[in-house]
Amino acid sequence: MKRIILTGGGTAGHVTPNIALVPKLKEKGYDIQYIGSYDGIERKLIEDLKIPYYGIASGKLRRYFDIKNFSDPFRVIKGYGQAIRLMKKLKPSVVFSKGGFVAVPVVMAAKHCHIPVVIHESDLTPGLANKLSIPSATKVCCNFPETISHIPDGKAVLTGSPIRQELLKGNKLKALDFCGFTADKPVLLVIGGSQGSVIVNDSIRGILPELLKTFQVIHLCGKGKLDPTLNYLDGYVQYEYIKDELADLFALADICVSRAGANAICELLALRKPNLLIPLSANASRGDQILNAESFERQGFSMVLSEEELAPSLLLPAIQKLYDHRSDYIAAMDKSQQGDAISTIIQLIEDASL
Repeated sequence: MKRIILTGGGTAGHVTPNIALVPKLKEKGYDIQYIGSYDGIERKLIEDLKIPYYGIASGKLRRYFDIKNFSDPFRVIKGYGQAIRLMKKLKPSVVFSKGGFVAVPVVMAAKHCHIPVVIHESDLTPGLANKLSIPSATKVCCNFPETISHIPDGKAVLTGSPIRQELLKGNKLKALDFCGFTADKPVLLVIGGSQGSVIVNDSIRGILPELLKTFQVIHLCGKGKLDPTLNYLDGYVQYEYIKDELADLFALADICVSRAGANAICELLALRKPNLLIPLSANASRGDQILNAESFERQGFSMVLSEEELAPSLLLPAIQKLYDHRSDYIAAMDKSQQGDAISTIIQLIEDASL
């Protein structure tokens, strides 16, 4: 039996693409093992799938001053030693890394043990963890054409992001019943990211009276960010988080407003959902969401508004324009080179493990 070690963690975005690969890997006969941090979000997500999980020490590598910068390098070194022992014990044919800092010692340990590694980079420019990992990789999977210029020659492959196949099987009628909506009015789905976005939430709520004249609105607003004073509004529903019904809500949505995290926008592309992206500002991140959104805008997949452009006088017309021209965005997405990411990535894994 072929054996693969999956790694990646820290955020759900470093885990869910791994999970999307699991059914096809099992179909191909792989024995799947997972290496992550001791108590990261990845542990529960993976253990729920009954996949053997091994926790190792991990430390964040920061570009800014933090007292933990003095202790975390020792945690990384410890994790590297633990990962080498796991490589020798598990003897995988190949390692697939989705990134995050826990993946760095795993990838380096694989290189030390002469085990091929395939990496997936979600964002347009590689983050620090993947920058450290890329020299050890056989191939680097990318979401954006622009990323290829940031990767050493011969390593980069434009694959897109592996999408959970259940997202493609949503049921509109179930969603109508779940939300209590009617079938005669278009639906806007607002996605503020897994933690929710105060600025996106407030901006949408500020134009609700006008929005609801044209649209029914599903608002995924994040944990602790519900506004009970709005529950009386006809055609508006809000949820902190949706798991099992998400595919149905996507199926029902005519257009979406979303943050510009790489996995989120790749899901919108795969589902052919016209979208307005509001990237996290450079003040609150390294600016990767801005670059992601700009790429999708250039390719004709998305409209983009910055956080500074969320005044009602700009946001409301942008949403209406997106709806009016939704067929143009769908046509552009239909021409995307990012097709069946799962099959492409699995083939790279198979080739690397020969």
